[in-house]
Amino acid sequence: MMAWNRPPYKGPDVEAGGGARHLYPSMLESPELRWAFIRKIYSILSIQMLLTIAVSAVVIFVRPISHFFVSSGAGLGLYIFLVILPLLVLFPLYFYHQSHPLNLFLLALFTVSISFAVGLSCAFTKGKVILEAAILTAVVVVSLTIYTFWAAKRGHDFSFLGPILFSSLIVLIVFAFIQIFFPMGRISHMIYGGLAALIFSGYIIYDTDNLIKRYSYDEYIWAAVALYLDIINLFLSLLTLFRAADE
Repeated sequence: MMAWNRPPYKGPDVEAGGGARHLYPSMLESPELRWAFIRKIYSILSIQMLLTIAVSAVVIFVRPISHFFVSSGAGLGLYIFLVILPLLVLFPLYFYHQSHPLNLFLLALFTVSISFAVGLSCAFTKGKVILEAAILTAVVVVSLTIYTFWAAKRGHDFSFLGPILFSSLIVLIVFAFIQIFFPMGRISHMIYGGLAALIFSGYIIYDTDNLIKRYSYDEYIWAAVALYLDIINLFLSLLTLFRAADE
């Protein structure tokens, strides 16, 4: 599970402005500029998801790759490095997310490293379980995105979710460490997967709401990273849940 603490937003936290395409009541900024920003984020996110699918598919279907990671000490060491690499890349990405084109290079490195981890998580999982998790992830992401845009247009605000979700995430991380050192069996894996799926579903709503109202126009890389991590973590959570249920 990849998790990180969101930085403070530099954009205005206002609900103001007008126009036929306004995103939320009393919107002060130009709706056209905000819509252009949103389209840019989802274009980057789409490229990230396609890259993740491509890299993961190579890891899954080219069997020597996955077997290398589990059959040798060097492979295990490389696997640990690839798991840690996204966290290491996040630090420079945080400081340089507005520095073009360095931010794009760091984003690509971040996406590829996570894609390897996702591929390895799927490599030894039944195809039926992967398909179930992928379909449910797609349905949840699309549904929650549509709902958040609909709710925002009617004046709902989800900024209150930030502290709740962050606290829940800390509990989830501690639970994961307990699982590593004191395995509690199949049921605990199902509980973990279910709770994690709920938390990251909440993060999709929270980060989409921030995308609509709070991110400034030069924070497009960081906004894409937030949504990408929400989707990947949701998929991995559902994968854990379905894998435990299938055992």
